[in-house]
Amino acid sequence: MRDYRVVADRIAAEIAVGRLRPGDRLPPQRQFARRHGIAGSTAARVYGELVRRGLVVGEVGRGTFVRAAEPAPGLALSEPAAAQVDLELNFPVLPGQPEQLAAALAGLTRPDVFAAALRPLGVTGDPDLRAAAAIGLRRGDWTPEHSRILFSGNGRQGLAAAISALVPTGGRLGVEALTYPVIKGIAARLGVTLVPLPMDEHGVLPAALDTVPAVYLQPTLHNPLGVTMSEQRRVEVVEALRRNDIPLIEDGVYGFLRPELPPLAALAPERTVLVDSLSKRLAPGLTLGFIVSTPKLTDGLAAALRSGAWAAPAFAMAAARHWLTDGTATAIESAKRLDAGARQTLAAQHLAGFTRRADPAAYHCWWELPAPWRAETFVAAAARRGIAVTPAAAFAVVPGHAPNAVRLALSAPPMGTLAAALRVLAELARGVPEDTTMD
Repeated sequence: MRDYRVVADRIAAEIAVGRLRPGDRLPPQRQFARRHGIAGSTAARVYGELVRRGLVVGEVGRGTFVRAAEPAPGLALSEPAAAQVDLELNFPVLPGQPEQLAAALAGLTRPDVFAAALRPLGVTGDPDLRAAAAIGLRRGDWTPEHSRILFSGNGRQGLAAAISALVPTGGRLGVEALTYPVIKGIAARLGVTLVPLPMDEHGVLPAALDTVPAVYLQPTLHNPLGVTMSEQRRVEVVEALRRNDIPLIEDGVYGFLRPELPPLAALAPERTVLVDSLSKRLAPGLTLGFIVSTPKLTDGLAAALRSGAWAAPAFAMAAARHWLTDGTATAIESAKRLDAGARQTLAAQHLAGFTRRADPAAYHCWWELPAPWRAETFVAAAARRGIAVTPAAAFAVVPGHAPNAVRLALSAPPMGTLAAALRVLAELARGVPEDTTMD
């Protein structure tokens, strides 16, 4: 019997060189088996291997399709193709922002100050940095305790450390059924099984928390849906966490866009680990991750940061301390809140009449595509027009169960370019797929 991996490698090569393009449908497994002279069971394993590699996606009742390219979790900052309008990645850098950040760091270049920034500082930072971080993380009337703040190289490393500390290898972690793709990669590397939790327009369903030993949630400006958990749902979620004695990893990376809204950590500080970073608020290239721990978990999280090599470099800590204390971070965050609102207004104008979901403060929106479009085919058609968007399958915890939708990240292009791209996408959606075939 031919090794299924050899056949899978051949199909992967055809995808890599473009013979099979994003959105192309693979033949039914029985037909594939006859074409390649293999058994039906071998064909099933080939398709399973292609799904495992992230090259294809199976859609229930429709078939198996070549997946549109998406950034792998470990390469989330990889650059899009040079000619593309990037509506995939959300790392907003506003005009004039590099100059603001550079000016604030001028003092760090003094030899005595720079020498201090070259020494290792550890995952707890120093008192001045913890005090600055506590102010920077303030939401509504909540301010974290200084002693509970730890530092990682970035937010993703903070999430990895939190999962490593809270969930044992072979354990289960509940997540929203559509979730941040990096979480899927982290869980796979740590040997953690993700359990998809159902949601409605208010967020995760509290009853779903009865089935998992730990949970990761994005209550504010959920990625990819762009929605924010209602106040009543937050109370119900916290009640469910306490009833089941469940620890929570709260992703607060977009919280700066809704500064009036306290995190879940404010309601359940005894069981919530809040992870945040400067990547979205300031810039991805020179960033810092924040972890607000519970008193019982602080030592375990610190150990996870050290053993996982996820600790932040001292220079990044020094830079963050400057930005957080001299008003630079506050000014940039305020400008980004205005920018995000303007971009959402633009998206609402150009996508009027379509089913679109987003918090008005979010830097992304969720677009449920009209028939006869499928998400993968739409992504491929958009790419041929020089626009990169992300299909729902990139966020689905269970392969083959993604809704027919795409996420639009609105932060990267200049406003004029964004408006033009949205016009093209709206016109595309009102038409029909160029390669529509039924079989």
